[in-house]
Amino acid sequence: MPARYVVRYGAMRHLGEFSTRDAEFARGAQVIVRSHRGTEWGEILCAATDRTREYLNSQDATGKIMRGATPDDERLRDDLVRREQDSFLGARDEIASRHMAMQLVDVELLFGLEKIVFYYTAEGRVDFRELVKALAKRFQSRIEMRQIGIRDEAKLLADYGDCGKPTCCNTFLQQMPPVSMKMAKLQKATLDPTKISGRCGRLKCCLRYEYDTYEEHRRALPGVGKFVMTREGQGRVIAQEVLARKVLVKFDDDRRLLVDEKDVLTVVGGGGAPAAEPKETDDAADN
Repeated sequence: MPARYVVRYGAMRHLGEFSTRDAEFARGAQVIVRSHRGTEWGEILCAATDRTREYLNSQDATGKIMRGATPDDERLRDDLVRREQDSFLGARDEIASRHMAMQLVDVELLFGLEKIVFYYTAEGRVDFRELVKALAKRFQSRIEMRQIGIRDEAKLLADYGDCGKPTCCNTFLQQMPPVSMKMAKLQKATLDPTKISGRCGRLKCCLRYEYDTYEEHRRALPGVGKFVMTREGQGRVIAQEVLARKVLVKFDDDRRLLVDEKDVLTVVGGGGAPAAEPKETDDAADN
């Protein structure tokens, strides 16, 4: 039975399950794989399991591991990097000469030389048929033009985030779900856009990671405006400390105490919504 591994490959850091019959590979091993796009350079992340298949949302292998990377492969990859730089400059000149409303972001030359992929951003749809013909003639290769969004641009070009670690988008994130200011407010993060925006200029993806837990705790606590009976007496909830699972209660004698969730004996009732839920427009990814 062939062994299966999770492999990261391609400029967009695709993840897939690849099979092999000939060898065993350790984490971090550099390999040459055959994907649906062609022959590519990849990196072994781990052995494939039921859990990784659930994460990848696939039960089928993406392709095959052809071999471990050799010194000759490494020299070829270095050569391809230089050719990608030349291709980028050449394509940029072709775009400029046609005054096309698009911004070239990056170029990917498949390891097997099956095609060249040009990644670009644009405000709308671009008719690049004549450009593709010119690029195919210039580089003598199949050409693929791929329009990407601002977060995908960061996935291609970004390196490190404010946390000091490699950006999530170009390491492990498969999808980049919408992030909203509501998530930042609920987690009591600073609302200064310059501090909660990532390398793409959009709200940081990490604001999404713990949101479901915060929301679960928020719903379990008495809402702001509710009257509650506690061990200290009856009072009105004026704020929630979601992560600590406590509420700030104002009593009739004007005392204000942080009350643990387990010390709230019952919710008496009262005005106000269950808890303030800011109405913010999602800062969605342009995928």
